[in-house]
Amino acid sequence: MNVLIEWIYKSKKGVQTVFKSEELPAEQALLIAEDLERTGRTKQILFTDQFDSSWTIKELRGYLKGIETEPHNITVYFDGGFDWDTKLAGLGCVLYYNQNGKSYRLRKNVRATYLSSNNEAEYAALLLCLQELETLGAHHLPIEVKGDSRVVINHLSEQWPVIEEELYSWANKVEEKMESLGFQPRYELISRKKNSEADRLATQALTGVEITATIERT
Repeated sequence: MNVLIEWIYKSKKGVQTVFKSEELPAEQALLIAEDLERTGRTKQILFTDQFDSSWTIKELRGYLKGIETEPHNITVYFDGGFDWDTKLAGLGCVLYYNQNGKSYRLRKNVRATYLSSNNEAEYAALLLCLQELETLGAHHLPIEVKGDSRVVINHLSEQWPVIEEELYSWANKVEEKMESLGFQPRYELISRKKNSEADRLATQALTGVEITATIERT
């Protein structure tokens, strides 16, 4: 979860002003806020998350302590590919997350035979990511969702209406899974270059190379 820090600064002569930080990971923001508090010149410190909810230092400290042993700070990358000649689809999923004070990357791909278009493959890849998060035990957290599919990102962020019946069904599946897991997604359309890991996994799945791997990041 990323937050903004807002604090009231009071000078030695009693002059006060309000400062606001850039968006920071909650763990970093808490460290900075605790340092500001030690100066003795901050009258009030509040954090604001992406949903405009406000947190005190005590509340944010308690929240971070509560999720420490669970997957958190989750970023999802997804990509789907479809071969019109073979009617096969490749689904690529990359998850970055923290747990127990460590950082991890999970990569997974799947070859699918039940899809009929590239857009369906993109949705199916995102659903695969959510299923993997469910297996990890992640729930009730804000997550970052990044992909290069304009259709999926713009549909789910409600920038575009979903007109095609088959895609409407896929959008519902994704949204229902998000809701059942208690995720608060923030969608971001990225370039194909920035989505290269998920793209490579989808391509490998199409060629019959299936991968499931988790590594600790240093």
